[in-house]
Amino acid sequence: MSKRISTGILAYGMSGKVFHAPFVAAHDGFEFRAVVERSKKQAAEDYEGIISYDSIEELIADPAIELVVVNTPNYLHYEHTRMALLAGKHVLTEKPFAATAAEAQELFDLARQQNRKVLVYHNRRWDSDFLAIKNVLDSGKIGTPIEAHFRYDRYRPAIGPKFFKEQPYEASGLQYDLGPHLLDQAITLFGAPLAFNKVLSANRPGTAVDDYFHIQLRYENNFCVFLTSSLLAAEPQAGFVLHGTRGSFIKNRTDVQETQLLQHIKPTDPGYGIEGDGQDGQLTIITEKGEKHTERIKPQSGNYLGLFDAVYEAIVNNVPYPVQEEQVIEQLKILEAPAD
Repeated sequence: MSKRISTGILAYGMSGKVFHAPFVAAHDGFEFRAVVERSKKQAAEDYEGIISYDSIEELIADPAIELVVVNTPNYLHYEHTRMALLAGKHVLTEKPFAATAAEAQELFDLARQQNRKVLVYHNRRWDSDFLAIKNVLDSGKIGTPIEAHFRYDRYRPAIGPKFFKEQPYEASGLQYDLGPHLLDQAITLFGAPLAFNKVLSANRPGTAVDDYFHIQLRYENNFCVFLTSSLLAAEPQAGFVLHGTRGSFIKNRTDVQETQLLQHIKPTDPGYGIEGDGQDGQLTIITEKGEKHTERIKPQSGNYLGLFDAVYEAIVNNVPYPVQEEQVIEQLKILEAPAD
């Protein structure tokens, strides 16, 4: 690639180390220039020659940086995205993009005024399990979808150390943490719903925010998508369940990328993103003769480099970015809406 985008990352905690730096460093279209590290200076141990700024203001003021990755706490996404856009930078912002649809719209409008790209980081579109669901839907094998269940379960009864997730700040709680993933996957596949309803609850001792949500999205012809997440699921259920007029598909949430990245496996290493044996999805089809036919569906490998390919093409070649403005606005309207 003839053009390389000089890139800075606003935080070098888990998201910076795991979900951004390895891909910016591995992709030929990016030059990994700088990070912000307020206290521990660790980035230089991982990336030779990296600049470690003491503050966000310093990194954004660096005239060489063209793209800023906003991966600061949720309640700061709007502020830091706006700051970077006003400084003339392109921006890639973690989910949730903002706390409200109004804030998001303001940022999209500001990006157009500045003639810059503001892009939302929705990496779970490149998970192997989600790609398996998309492929089955695209194949038409289950017929017309009539019901879908997407889940993202964990068992974490203790209150976590990240205050911005566990205290009632803007965009805190489980629905703003994992809800954007599930909503983005649903809206990507099925579009904006005609209507929705939402249940939130707080179940862990001492919690100040929601740790369970259930969102029902309703579409034409009574097609419903159910999105559920819990921090108290000792036995997680299947991550994806699809029922259609001719069959069903069930897939566990089995993408391995986060685990591999935490083990310092690089996105360019052999075996990256490939699920282990026994993690196939199950496709059940009823034949024209009324016979049940079951087969195992092996997923393709996942790789978040696909997201960075899309970021590069949007900035350099003005190719439409797959995470569309309208999808983000719709997602935030659902997240900010009061629970039933």
